[in-house]
Amino acid sequence: MLSLRCGAARFSSTAAHLAILSSLSVTACNTGSFDPPEAPPEPSRGMAAWRPGPTDTCPVAVHDRYSVVGPDGKLYPTWHPPVDLSTGCTFGHEHGRDPTGSTLFAGTGAIPFGYANEQLDLYDPTGPRHEDHVGHKVEWENGMVMRVDGFPIGVQCDVLTKLHQGTHSKDAFANNLHEIVYHLRCTDGNELHVTLMSAIGRPGEFARSCDRAALVAVGPATPANSPVGGGKRVISDRGCVDQFVLVPAGQSSQFNTGLRESWQTSNSVRRADGRTLAHFNPYFQVLAPSRYYDAARQDLVGRTVDLCYETDANGERARGGGCVLLPAELSALPFDDVRSPFNGVDRFVDINANRIANAAGPEVWYTDPFGRHGATAPFRGSIKQFIAKLDNTAIPFTGPAIGNNRSYGGVGVHAPN
Repeated sequence: MLSLRCGAARFSSTAAHLAILSSLSVTACNTGSFDPPEAPPEPSRGMAAWRPGPTDTCPVAVHDRYSVVGPDGKLYPTWHPPVDLSTGCTFGHEHGRDPTGSTLFAGTGAIPFGYANEQLDLYDPTGPRHEDHVGHKVEWENGMVMRVDGFPIGVQCDVLTKLHQGTHSKDAFANNLHEIVYHLRCTDGNELHVTLMSAIGRPGEFARSCDRAALVAVGPATPANSPVGGGKRVISDRGCVDQFVLVPAGQSSQFNTGLRESWQTSNSVRRADGRTLAHFNPYFQVLAPSRYYDAARQDLVGRTVDLCYETDANGERARGGGCVLLPAELSALPFDDVRSPFNGVDRFVDINANRIANAAGPEVWYTDPFGRHGATAPFRGSIKQFIAKLDNTAIPFTGPAIGNNRSYGGVGVHAPN
């Protein structure tokens, strides 16, 4: 989001509003008042989380224009396109679908990336969790037809969600805390507006992508006191690569089985007494990540694109899929080369179940950054959550998969992304 400041007013715009902003002149800021100009908002830690790589042409100053003031008054980065709208420079990464197209955007505004992380600093200074910038991924859908036991019902919902889903580094091998934003509004009155640190599975381990069950122990998580959560992080390891990606001549690699990641969240908002007020469990899928887990490597990170150039002792190699898109004359390609198709841009989200048990209200709750200890008044490090005043647990309808007909690649986009 491109943001301008003029005295006490703050004008924010995305692509749809650039024409309006371009017509504003300096004289439009002259209110005739002698009040001192408003002090700029304090930057959150997230504002310093991105620096351009060697092939990225946008400077930090241009990137920082896409910002929004969060509920705490601090400045946060937010969604932006891969190419800057005014200068044409490239950022090298993408954040998914432009949220301004969501019917929910008018009420939610731009998403402040890293707000829950920032509140965790206040709530528990001994257990901070700071995530990179490029992993924030937005997805939304308007008018989803909801289902019960697979059959459509007369309820439609709009959803706007964001997960920090880093699929380029070793972070998620051990770390299970990832910021999630979830906005849902349905024709039957169901409504959720929740931001929290989602504890996805157990800290220090993940599930292998090719069997979804075997757990791989990696080591201590950050923070060390990360809570155990529901769901799991399903990530490829070298064993999956050897079994499904490296194949004999005449066969095609099963990239989706061997490399696909599935971030299966299970999120609850709970009162101070532990009673669940709301539960939602979207699964965030990635088809072509740039990394896999390799315990034989010192940094634990294997690069997917390298498989296209590798031949094992049995003459097996990666065949088909993204490998056919690589220049044939090359013998290797850096993982962060813009020509690599293994950059995490092919994603979709399974919306799954949305349950509310808040018939007695109120609609506004304040929780800790993990969605726990819900109270009716704010406290240090708390996050404001909205939960409709109803109970739909008797008819637990589910949502469809969204985004599987889209790819978020763009000019200059490359791993890390």
